[in-house]
Amino acid sequence: MIDLADVSYAYPDTDHYVLSHVNLKVEPGTVTGIVGASGSGKTTLAKIISGFIPHVDGGELSGSVVVDGATIADVTLSEAVSHVGLVIQSPFNQISGAKFTVREELAFGLENLGVAREEMAERVTAVAELLGITGLLERSPYALSGGQQQLVAIASMIIMNTPVLVMDEPTSQLDPGGTRMVFDVMSSLRDAGITLVVFEHKLELLREHADIVHVLAESQLIASGPSRAMLADPRLEKWGIGSTRFTAAAAAARDRKLLSKDAELPVSLTDAVPEFRAFAAKKGA
Repeated sequence: MIDLADVSYAYPDTDHYVLSHVNLKVEPGTVTGIVGASGSGKTTLAKIISGFIPHVDGGELSGSVVVDGATIADVTLSEAVSHVGLVIQSPFNQISGAKFTVREELAFGLENLGVAREEMAERVTAVAELLGITGLLERSPYALSGGQQQLVAIASMIIMNTPVLVMDEPTSQLDPGGTRMVFDVMSSLRDAGITLVVFEHKLELLREHADIVHVLAESQLIASGPSRAMLADPRLEKWGIGSTRFTAAAAAARDRKLLSKDAELPVSLTDAVPEFRAFAAKKGA
């Protein structure tokens, strides 16, 4: 579904490579998480996968980027967006501002493609049901909460029938309620057959939804693994990514021999509860 081979990139008017010799494979129908410290190149990689690099930002791109069977550098941006959609950090900036209701906003991209009115109506209804936003269709996009706006931004991408959705820190500007709202729709998107690549720094939620996690550091993807193992990896501290409070607590307990040294460290509350319950049961607590 996504295949990056030996990809390097430098922005215009610079010889500094933000990314160097990146290799990435993403299987269809999966949720792939990518984590990295600020400045590690996450947004750059998101733009490369979605075609905004090189078609919008320019610069020097080498290597091969294939998404949904299309070599991104060889197609136009308008062709690229039929294969992959990009959801950015600020939903406010992704909403067109040209429409008065959510229903019209969702139909906007289809109007530009000349899709028949009947089909537009059907696709708006279907995507609204998929994301649970049917009740928002007659409201103004600017009268919504941040989380609701981000769901509308996601819907405006997947209504185009793009099989791949790239999400560049989609919850960075949202409160906890909005963050949970966005993450909760990921299961629905996966069930609908959409391949997700999520760039995110909220490790606990990424653990709950991602199948595999890649670490971006030193201009490269330098580590990969199943979400729990990768997000509990102690090297994340060295790479400036950190750990969740559950991982930190369990690591401290293991250092004090309160937990088995062979136990897999938890990342989320769901992971942590059975580990600490088992310990409490042994101690009779």
